[in-house]
Amino acid sequence: MSPPADVPIPPDLMRRYSRNSAGRAWLASLPDMIRGRLDQWQLELDLEPGTLPWSGHGGVVVPVRAAGVAAALKVAFPHDEALVERHALALWDGHGAVQLLASDAGTCSMLLERLDAGRSLRTEPMDTALEVWGRLMRELSLVPDGRPQWQEFVHVAARAEQWSDDLPAEWEQLGRPFPRWLLEAALEVCQTRGAVGRRSSDDVLVNTDFHYLNILARLDERGSAAATGFAAIDPQPMVGEAEFAVAPVLWNRIPDLPARDPAAGLLARCHDFSVAAGLDPEVARQWSLAREVDNALHYTSRPGHGGDMARSLWVASTLAGRTLDGLPAAHDLPEPGEDALDSAPT
Repeated sequence: MSPPADVPIPPDLMRRYSRNSAGRAWLASLPDMIRGRLDQWQLELDLEPGTLPWSGHGGVVVPVRAAGVAAALKVAFPHDEALVERHALALWDGHGAVQLLASDAGTCSMLLERLDAGRSLRTEPMDTALEVWGRLMRELSLVPDGRPQWQEFVHVAARAEQWSDDLPAEWEQLGRPFPRWLLEAALEVCQTRGAVGRRSSDDVLVNTDFHYLNILARLDERGSAAATGFAAIDPQPMVGEAEFAVAPVLWNRIPDLPARDPAAGLLARCHDFSVAAGLDPEVARQWSLAREVDNALHYTSRPGHGGDMARSLWVASTLAGRTLDGLPAAHDLPEPGEDALDSAPT
């Protein structure tokens, strides 16, 4: 096999990680890491001349072939979510999620089944998205067992306990950017659902970033379209109540809500997606409210994200039953990633 050529780095990834010394150091080491994994796993580049590899917020994904079979090499910037992704994928073993073929913890690299990057649930009819999401959610909701990977995940209830302390402090520090009643609604969720007693036999593996763009169509081993359904990618795994996973399908695809009454449409979507996955719609509503209040504070602290903050406040307050006045109309709210570069939780 001839020595692998350098893989071009997508410009958006270059911009994102050129902002600090850690990011610049990672970018400088990225070509060597890619070459090292191509050699280690005996991979062949499957990238058309003049084309760029895929990239997301946290890394680069290079199309390759492993013994002639279409695959994808993912090299991620080492951050908390990327460090635990391989553990969740190993537990799922291709059931509901992309198949993990090999991993290298030292370089935060994974060899994955190749999926169709051009076909996600983002562009599928909502009825299809509902059915697929619900089915995959059931597959992904594994019950903890004795395997060592389970020790790597943060508990949802622990995150809620942390929010009980952090959200009020951030709300004050940021100048009380929204009414206190909405903050208190989120804190009530944290205090009830985050109680230690919630860590129970109902705990499952939770993909907390399970939105439409992170669910791709599967391909056959040649890299051609297959009729074998969809699989989740880029998981952000935790352990806890499965209903914590519902929020991202609510804060994405808001333009698809009914124009006549988008607030009622959002509540109906929460109910329908929960039922499709065998979840409790009320618990899903509560967790989604708390998650969006946390997101709203995150966006408030970042200049240039006024639209993202408005979207989070619209979703959170609507789920609380009292849509805030003064926000843009639902169909004028930006989709995640549209308000500003690197905007946020998707």
